[in-house]
Amino acid sequence: MLTDPISDYLTRIRNASSAGHRVVDIPASNLKRQITKILFDQGYILSYKFEDNKVQGNIKIALKYDKFTKEPVIKKLQRVSKPGLRKYSGSGELPRVLNGLGVAIVSTSYGVMTSKQAKQDNVGGEVLCYVY
Repeated sequence: MLTDPISDYLTRIRNASSAGHRVVDIPASNLKRQITKILFDQGYILSYKFEDNKVQGNIKIALKYDKFTKEPVIKKLQRVSKPGLRKYSGSGELPRVLNGLGVAIVSTSYGVMTSKQAKQDNVGGEVLCYVY
């Protein structure tokens, strides 16, 4: 049994990109699906596919690499809010990652979104992770 499925999700992506894999397979949940859509919209992954099985389903993520240097596009994935210590931010205190170059993924009452979208919608929430 996993204590923190979001941390497992981020670790699988981090390990696959550092090992140079093209595709990573992750057990699905609704929160992981929303985070995957955000990563795709922000340009951190190449593509994704949701496979629905009888019980849980899988997410297949095609990782994105630089054409010339073959370096992974995702430099760092950092979990912020953990099960032992949750981190919440109001709409005024939402973090900027790498001075605006990175993305903070926030779980709000309006769904999972980036910190920029949350500031525009004037909502706060739980800061899940940083991606850059």
